[in-house]
Amino acid sequence: MREIEIAGVTVPHLDSVYVAGEWVPATGAAYEVVSPSTEKTVAEVTLPSAKEADAALAAATDTEWGRLPVEQRVEICARFCTALEARFPDLGTVWAAEAGMPVRYSATLHKYGAAGAWNSALDCAVDALRDDRRSSLLGDVVVRREPAGVVVAILAYNGPVVTMATKVVPALLAGCPVVVKAAPESQLIMRLVAESAATAGFPAGALSILCSDVEVARQLTADPRANLVSLTGGRVAAQHIIDATRERFARTHLELGGKSPALILDDAPLDRVLKSLVPGATGGAGQVCAALSRVLISRQRHDELVDRLRTAWQGLRIGDPFDRETQIGPVVNPAALRRTEGFVDRALAAGGELVAGGRRPEGFSAGYYYEPTLITGVARDADLARNEVFGPVTVVQTYEDFADGLRLANDTSFGLAASVYTTDRALAWEAASAISAGSVAINTFGPAVSAPFGGVKGSGWGRESGPEGIHEFTELKQIVVGPGV
Repeated sequence: MREIEIAGVTVPHLDSVYVAGEWVPATGAAYEVVSPSTEKTVAEVTLPSAKEADAALAAATDTEWGRLPVEQRVEICARFCTALEARFPDLGTVWAAEAGMPVRYSATLHKYGAAGAWNSALDCAVDALRDDRRSSLLGDVVVRREPAGVVVAILAYNGPVVTMATKVVPALLAGCPVVVKAAPESQLIMRLVAESAATAGFPAGALSILCSDVEVARQLTADPRANLVSLTGGRVAAQHIIDATRERFARTHLELGGKSPALILDDAPLDRVLKSLVPGATGGAGQVCAALSRVLISRQRHDELVDRLRTAWQGLRIGDPFDRETQIGPVVNPAALRRTEGFVDRALAAGGELVAGGRRPEGFSAGYYYEPTLITGVARDADLARNEVFGPVTVVQTYEDFADGLRLANDTSFGLAASVYTTDRALAWEAASAISAGSVAINTFGPAVSAPFGGVKGSGWGRESGPEGIHEFTELKQIVVGPGV
C-alpha cells in the first residue's frame, strides 16, 4: 500500500480505490496531484477504471442496506460522521494541498456546513421516513417512503465534505446504496473520507468512493443499475446526465451553480452589509456555487458602495493556503485561472471599469493565484454579468428603483441563491418573494444547511438538506388497507 505524508497527515491507499466497503487495487491510469499554490506534484495516485465502477454498481445492487431499519442506518451513518468530524484538521490540510482551499476557510466550512448538515439529517431521518396513515373511501391508506434505489452521486472539487453531508448522507439515510464519483482534484481528501467510512461498519455495497475522470462518470450514469443520478457540477455535465438517463427514465437531481445577486436597497447600512457580503462573494476564491457574484446597487449609492468595496477587496489576505491568516488562496488549476482571466479581459475590453484586482498578485511567481477582482460598468447582457466565472471575480451593477432592482436580480438564466439587504421589513419580504432563486437570505448570505436547498431555472432541480433532502432519495408508495387486515 503506497502512502504519502503531507504536513504531518498520512494519506494511504494511493494505488487503491474504496469499493463496496473494501480497498481494492485501482486499475486505471496514473494521475499526478499538483498543488495549486506551488504547481508542484504532491502525490501520484492510480485512478479507478471501468472495472472498479462496474464492481461498485454490482455490489450496490446486491446490498442489504435498504432493508435495514432506519434507526440502524442512522446509527451507522452517525459513526461515519463522527469519524469525519474527528479528522476535520486532517481533511483541511490535504484539501489545502490538492485544491488550494485555505485551512481557515475549510475549518469554518466543515464545522458549520458539513457538520451542521449531517447533524440535521441524522436528527430528522426517523421522522422523515415514518409511515403516514390516512383515511380514504377505500379504507385506511399507509403512505410509505421507500429507497429510490442505487444512487450515483457526482461531487465537485470545491466542497466534497460538505457535499457528502448534504447529498450522500441523506441518500444513505433514505436507504439508498451510493456510488460516489468525486472530482479528480479530490484524490487525497476523498481517501480520508473513505477511511472514515471504513470505520463506520457499512454493509458491503452500501458505499463506494471513486475519484475518477469523466469517462468513469459517464459509465456510471449510463448504467441501467443506477436508479438516480445526483450531480453537483456544471451545465455541460448535467446535459450529459440528462441524455444518458432519459431513455430509461432514471431520476436525476441537478445542482448546477449560479450567478447569485446581492440586492442592496437604499436604506441598507453598508457597514452591516459588508460583514456578510465580503465573505459571501469572495469565500473559496469565488469557487462557490452560491457565491454573491453580482452586487446590485442604486445609481445614487453606487460610488459610495464601490469605494467601500474597493477597500474591502484590497484588504483581503492572499497567500499560502496552509497559513491560518490566508483568506484567498489559488484557484484549483490552470484551466480555472485561464477562465477567470478570460472573463476579466472580455469585461474590460467591452468597457468595464476595474475597481480592484484583475491580475496575478505581486510576489507570487508560482501557483494559480488571481487577485480578488471587482468590476463595475458592464452592460446587463455582458458575459461577466450573465455567466458563472467560478473564480474570484465580482461585478457591480446599478438599478434605477426597487422594481428595476428586482428585474435585474432576476435577469439571469440561473436561480440558485440571492441576498437582499434592507432595514424595511416589508420590502425585504417582497424582494425575497419576488426573486427567483432556491435560496434568498435577508441581511446575510446563505443557504442554511438544515433547510432544503437547490436551484430553479438553469441552476437545476431537486433539493438537498433538511427532511426534504432525505425525501429526494425516496419513492412514495401507498398501501390501501381493506377489511380484515
